[in-house]
Order: sequence, then C-alpha cells, then structure tokens
Amino acid sequence: MLEKTFQHTNYETDIYKMWEEKAYFTPKIDKTKKPFSMILPLPNANDPMHMGHALFTVQDILVRYHRMKGEPTLWLPGGDHAGIETQFVFEKHLAKKGQSRFDFDRDTLYKMIAEFVEQNKNVNKLQMKRLGFSLDWTRYHYSLEPEILAKVEDTFRALFADGLIYRDLRLVNYCTKCGTAFSELEINHSEKEDQLYYLDYGNIQIATARPETIFADVAVAVNPKDKRYQKLIGKTATIPLINKEIPIIADKAIKIDFGTGALKVTPAHAQEDYEIGKRHHLPMPSCVALSGKLINLPEKYQGMRIYSGRQAVVEDLNNQDKIVKTEPLKHMVAICYRCKTTIEPMLIPQWYLKTKPLAEKAIQAVKDGKTNIKPLKRFEKMYFDWLNRIEDWNISRQIVWGPRIPVWYCGDCNPKLNISFLTKDKQKVTDTYNRLSKIYSIEEINTGMQSMIAPVDASYQLQANKCQSCGSTHLIQETDTFDTWFLSGQWPMNTLGFPDGPDFYYFYPTTVLDTLWDILFFWVARMMMLGIYRTGKVPFEVIHIHSRVVDKKGQKMSKSKGNVLNPLEMVDKYGADALRFSLVYGIAPGSDIVASDDKVRAMRNFANKIWNVARFIEMNTQNKDFPWYENSQEGLTASDKIIINKLNKIIKNVTTALDKYHFSMATESLYEFIWHEFADKYIEESKDRIKDGDLAVLSVLRHVLLNSLKLLHPFMPYVTEAIWQQMPRKKSEDLMVSQWPK
Repeated sequence: MLEKTFQHTNYETDIYKMWEEKAYFTPKIDKTKKPFSMILPLPNANDPMHMGHALFTVQDILVRYHRMKGEPTLWLPGGDHAGIETQFVFEKHLAKKGQSRFDFDRDTLYKMIAEFVEQNKNVNKLQMKRLGFSLDWTRYHYSLEPEILAKVEDTFRALFADGLIYRDLRLVNYCTKCGTAFSELEINHSEKEDQLYYLDYGNIQIATARPETIFADVAVAVNPKDKRYQKLIGKTATIPLINKEIPIIADKAIKIDFGTGALKVTPAHAQEDYEIGKRHHLPMPSCVALSGKLINLPEKYQGMRIYSGRQAVVEDLNNQDKIVKTEPLKHMVAICYRCKTTIEPMLIPQWYLKTKPLAEKAIQAVKDGKTNIKPLKRFEKMYFDWLNRIEDWNISRQIVWGPRIPVWYCGDCNPKLNISFLTKDKQKVTDTYNRLSKIYSIEEINTGMQSMIAPVDASYQLQANKCQSCGSTHLIQETDTFDTWFLSGQWPMNTLGFPDGPDFYYFYPTTVLDTLWDILFFWVARMMMLGIYRTGKVPFEVIHIHSRVVDKKGQKMSKSKGNVLNPLEMVDKYGADALRFSLVYGIAPGSDIVASDDKVRAMRNFANKIWNVARFIEMNTQNKDFPWYENSQEGLTASDKIIINKLNKIIKNVTTALDKYHFSMATESLYEFIWHEFADKYIEESKDRIKDGDLAVLSVLRHVLLNSLKLLHPFMPYVTEAIWQQMPRKKSEDLMVSQWPK
C-alpha cells in the first residue's frame, strides 16, 4: 500500500542499492545487438559535486532510455587526478598547517597528495549515486591507474616516433604561485589599473608598465614608418641605472600611437617582444625566476618579488631623473585561473605536440558526418574555428601531482646536465628527483632543467636502464608531468581497453558524448584528435552540448560570487527526482539553465502528483479482479479512447524527442499529459464510473499509469521505481528498466 505522501528519503538509498545488487547498470556484450555507450566526463576525484555535475542527469536520461529499449547500454564512470587543481587544493591544505610544497622532496609530496585524494575519492561517487546516476561502477577507472598510464606513455612514444612530439625553448604562460606553465586556453584576463612609466633611454624615450624588467632589455624597437625615429634606427639607446647600450631596431609590429612609439624589447618576458626577438635573432636573457623572484640584475634588487622590485627600481629611476612622466594605465592582464596570480611570461623548455596534422583529421571527421555535433550549428562552427586556428600544444606541466613524462637524460654525456645536477665529485645519481633534492634546492633543480634545451639521450621505455648513446646508467627522468588534458584526451579508448580489449571492440566508438561547450576544445577536440590518431576511428558518434547552469541573474555559478547551489542540499530537501526534472524542464537547447529553489520545489510537487495519482489507482484497484488492457478491449467509452490515443501520441512524441535530444520537449509533454490530461481530466471523470463498478475504466487507469511510469523513469527514476515496485503488473513486465512503451 502506498503511503499517503511520497517521502523520497524513505526510498532513494534502498532503490539504488537494489539496482546495483541486481546489476541493472552492467551490460553484457551481445554481438547480435548494437550497443549504446557513453563515457562520463570524468570529475575531479578529489572534489565534491557542484550543480554543473548535476547536469550528468542528461546522460542518465539517455542511458536509461536506451537501456529500457533493450540495447546493451554502458555508461562508464571515472575519476580524474586533476593535476593542477588537486595540487592547488592540497597546497592550501598545507598552508593551513604552516607548510608549503617546498618543504618536501618529490616522492614525499606525491605520496602525501595521493593519500589526500584517496581519503576523498569516494565522495563524488556517493553523491552521483544520490542523484540516481546509473553508471556501471564495476568498470570505474581512475586516471592514475598503472594500466591507464602505460597506455598514455605508449601514445607519447608513438607520437614521438612519428615526429609529432618535440621539445623547444619558448615563451609560456607561467604561474609563479602554482609553479607551472599553462596553455593560452587555461588563463583568464582581468582589467587592472597600473602606471605607465616614460623612461629616458638616452637619445630616445620608451613607455613601459614593467620598469623592473629593464635589465633584460636587448633592444628598443620602433616602426620603420615612424618619421620621428627613422634617423635613430641602427644607433643605440642606453638602459638607465646600468648604463648599458642596446641597439635601436625597426619592426612593423610596433604601434606608432602607443606610448612614445618606441618599445623596450624584453624577449624573455613579453610575447610581442619574444616574437620581435626571434625575427631579429636577439639574445633572450631573463630577470625573473620561476619562483617569481628577480634574478640576473644588480645585487640591490636580487631576490626581490616582482612588485617590491618594481617599487625599488622606480625609486632609483626617480632619484636619477630617468622617469620623464607617468600616467595611469588601464589594461587587461593575464591571471592564473586557479589562484588569480598574475601570469608571468617565462622562457623555458617544454614538450610540445604538433597539432595541425591531428586537427585536420578531426575537422574532416565532423565534415564527413562520422561525428555529429548537436543541438545547435553554432557549436559545430566553434569546433571548426578552434581547430582551424590551433597552435602546437604544450603538454608539459611543472608540478609533482601527475604522471611524469617518460624521458630520461644522461648524466654523463650531457654536459649541461653534468654541471646542473652532479656534485663536484661527480657523484652518481640515477633517475632521482628525490636524491637530487637532498643535494640541491628545488629551485636549483628547476633552473637546471631550464638549461637543457633538449635531451642528449632519451630512453622511451618505462624502465630506463642505460643511455643509448654512451651506455651510462646515470640517468635522470624528466621532472615535468603531463598536462592532465593529454591524459584525459585518451580517456574513451584507454578506459575501454584499447587496443584489444573486448569492451573496446564492442563499445568503441562510443555513441554519445554529452558535455558543456566550454570544454569543447580543452577536452572534446583533443579526444577527437588523439582518438583518431591511435584507433583510426572517432571516439564518439555524437557530441551533444548541454546547457549551462546559472543563477537567477543569469550569472555562471562560482564559489567566489557566493551564488553556488549545492545539488545535494536540493536532493536532501526535495529529492533527486525533483532536481533532475528541474534541470531539463523548460530549457531551450544550448541555453542557460536558471537553477533556483522555487523551480526544484515545483518539480517536487510534480513528483507528489504522480505519487497521488498512483495511490488513487492503487486504492481503487486493490483486491479487484479485472482484465489487463488490450487494444481490442470492449466496453471502452469515448473518454477512454481519447486518453488512450493521447497516451499513444505521448509515447511517440517522447520517443522522438529523446532520439533528437530534445529533453525539454519530452518533459513538458509528460508534465502536461500526466498532470492535466490524465490527473485533472480523465481521473476526475473516472470517479463516478469506479463507484458504479465499471471495470473497463480500471483497466485503462492501470494501463495509462504503468506506461506513464515507464516514460517518466529516465527523468524521475526514484519515484517511478518506488511506485512500480508496489503496483500489480504482468510478469513479462517485471523489470521497468528494460521496458520502453511502444
């Protein structure tokens, strides 16, 4: 007997446990049937869920729908080690205890982070279960599993062998607090108020916002069309405070109308300057270390932080009357997306992946229809725009938490390595950042790695035994780790057992990837490039871009804005079904979702309406013997035929909507039919007939209810399962999870 009201807390945990125990989410390979497969966009294994993760609901709707159609359906879960994000969170954890990452050698720090992650790894697993996500937990993978890492390293070796991996000394976006480089896609920009300083460089004046970098200037550049300076081209300017002469050169990139029209060229600390330096073959000295401290300049400023060094340099320039004037400057500054520290352009060697050849095939795959991007054409255009403008991908990260790049440097035949890493008595050191850290500081080790533009010998094996050039066993492994996206870019094939696993043969390519547009390039395009490269096939047949969750004001939710809604709080308060339905109801494809307490509460009311409908039918059919509804059944009234026709139409409409990824259309149709057509009209009209002992109406009521539960199940799995388990039904329809109405 159904209770008076639906209390979600009395059902959700037990129902999910029942699903797992009966292995409803674990598909069996059946080569006579075409499978449906999806990969979960792997969340940070260390992080609790946020409202964006609650949109995994869209994926659960799809997998439940296809599972109910009888297709072998796999939704494969996983957790991401999330290199930079996790190390950043752990460093905040250390800071609370008065410690930092520099207090520990590499192995110790790695083990500490691993233990920290392990303590939290199950948090978001349990949260996803709370939301009813029907993932096959028996196939769960974690990004640092040895089997996964072996495949990632094998991809690196294959790319290197094909000439697509190389190491180069380039200017990169570097966060001195996080201690790593970032790609252009991984930095944010913020407007900042600074000062523009006009400095006297002898026979020319320059304007700069960074006077602390004047010691790394190698030239002053002017536009060749600038009549003011044409006679000065080829002559010299003088850097103040150190009185060093540098050439005045001409370059078309200089903006005549900015500042004085003359640019101090500091190739190691600005992208435009770096490009000018390459064109004119200029030296590229650096005056900022990876730690964010000033180096390679007069002793007075040595070791200062950038801002304090700037103040000291400005004071001395003033004292020597070298500042002609200052004026306020509003400009956009690159900042770290994690810690908000100002990004410092740094000239350091990094490992790069040539992406143009890979991008061409990823573009062609979409053009040829091997992968379709839905629901809007603009997402396809965005995909093409990104890949057509793609630059080589920096896959190096200077952090501890993550898999190290499988490259070894020889300590004997690499002279720079000998100078940087061996003790004066040439103590033998073998593949150890840890032992090195007992001899040198981490800063010295990083600086030493900077000095190596390319390895003299690289052993592309998991176990590096000896140098292939000189036979030495004194090898040191690259300290850089892989960019997390390089690992997750191989996720579909690696988690399915590429190259010869049974899951790979059966479930790859996966059917659908559902994700948000903001990682269309970060993750999706990279999976396309690497998937096609390794397997010759696209990783998924459809890329579906779901909506974005925003607050009532239309702003993206973030902790810093204080507008975050905790999905688990909504589940506790209103139930998982209410939250799930609210995230797809009334949402235009590709638009923003306004998440609010009011909307979730309204959908809780809908769950209660369904419960009340079922309770009414149960109370009036209990202990009564009446036939199951048949299409040819006699004794049907006009009202019966109308509701049956409307049910059949809803079945067709919802099926079509789900096939076309129109989730809102499906939910709106169901809401209207169940609440208004079925409950408000037909059930009200049936009450007198029930009193009169009409059995035909009971057959219709039960038939419409059971089919409505099936249609609703992908959207509201808990309330529908709770009702289904307590309603009489045919033995052939015992399992709702494999019964889609026809």
